[in-house]
Formats: sequence, C-alpha cells, structure tokens
Amino acid sequence: MRVNEFYVTKKNEITRQRQFCPKCGSGVFLAEHANRMTCGKCGYTKYKKNKKE
Repeated sequence: MRVNEFYVTKKNEITRQRQFCPKCGSGVFLAEHANRMTCGKCGYTKYKKNKKE
C-alpha cells in the first residue's frame, strides 16, 4: 500500500486513515487486520473490541 493512500484531502484539510504507533511515534502507521492493529516496526499490538460483546 502506498503512503498517499493513508491520507484523505478534503478542501484544505488533511486527515489520516490509519493510527500512528504510540511507541514508535509519528510516521509509523499501525497495520489493520480483522481483529487487531499491529506495528511492523516494534511489534506493538492493539486488539479491537468485538461488537457482539
């Protein structure tokens, strides 16, 4: 995936589509999986909550 697909521009605003890694800081995005988000650099994992629970 190209980096320019992580951002959306509307008029004069730029918004991110993915979250940054809280350990690595800005510039390192979390990869989105079905049940979790992970950092490819440091291995940080954030699990998504189930909507059924």
